[in-house]
Formats: sequence, structure tokens, C-alpha cells
Amino acid sequence: MSDGKGQPVDGRRARGDKRRAEIIEATLAVVTRDGAAGVTHRTVAKQAGITVSLSTYYFATLDDLLVAALSSVADTYTARIRQIIDEPGDKLHSLAELIVESGGPGRERALAERELSTLAARRPALAPVARQWRENIAELAATLTSDEPSIAALVAASDGLCTAILIDNIPADTDHVQRVLARALGAPREQSTSR
Repeated sequence: MSDGKGQPVDGRRARGDKRRAEIIEATLAVVTRDGAAGVTHRTVAKQAGITVSLSTYYFATLDDLLVAALSSVADTYTARIRQIIDEPGDKLHSLAELIVESGGPGRERALAERELSTLAARRPALAPVARQWRENIAELAATLTSDEPSIAALVAASDGLCTAILIDNIPADTDHVQRVLARALGAPREQSTSR
């Protein structure tokens, strides 16, 4: 199939998707380096090595760009939690490892996640993305526990709040985080093998 000018539509779409992904990654890099306040079409274009006009071609407004970046992080984090819950094994240990890993030094997506989820509280365009993210995590958390406060604890972990509390105020130790999660989820600690 072509677009009437001899250009294959699927090929153009693939190139467009690749360019959008590159711009989103550049946005996350800017957020990590400069904070969410540092995101402009100019800073993102410079990071991506493209022109400002190309950046605005794919993301007409700054809100469009920030929504895409937050959605990308939310989708990645949600997919990882879903994978942990769906696979056999020590779910609490795996969730604890995810939290410790996401709070570790040099974890760019996690730093971007914290910045963007904080920004979502102040920027109305990002609120629906953040709300959907929390709803998705709450749905997954409900498969682990029926206790509402416990579900809320896992939702908080997903948008960076619990991560910041745990990692900033206690040593980033998987076993310790696992004990905190076990208390929050009201679940008995599963036997885990050393890793």
C-alpha cells in the first residue's frame, strides 16, 4: 500500500514511530538532567540532535511532549509490575528488587518518573495519564491483596512516592524493602532463594 506518492505507508509509519521514540527518550534524558522544568522543544531537539521544527512536527505542544514521556514511563513500569505478578516466584522479592533498582544511582527512567509524576499534580494535561497509571497499578495490586490501604501503598510505589520515601530515607536493601512491602501488603513473606 502506498500514500499516492509512491511512498509505502507502513515504512513511513515505522520511521515516524522510531522518530517519536527517539524524541521521547531525549525528553526523559532532559528531565533526568535538568528536571521537568528544563523540558522545552529547544532542549529536547538539541538532546535528540534534530531541529526544533521537527520536534514540534511530532509533538505540537509542550504538553503533548510531556504526556508522551509520562505515558512511556508509566507503560514500562506497569508492564514490569504485571510481569512480576503474572510469573511464578517470590513476587514480594521481585517487587522489592524493582523498587530498589528504580531508586538506584544512574537510573534515568526512574528519576524521570519521579519528576514527571510530581509535575502531573501541577500540570492538568498530565493528570489523566497519571490517573490511568494509578488505576492500572491498583488493578494489578488487587491481585495480591484485597486490603485497600495495601493497594494504595503499591500504587504509591508505582508513581515514585514510595520509591522516594524508601530509597531516600533507608538503605537501598532488597530484603529491607521486601519486609516493608510485606507489611504494606499484609502478606506473609514467601521463601526466597539467595540471588
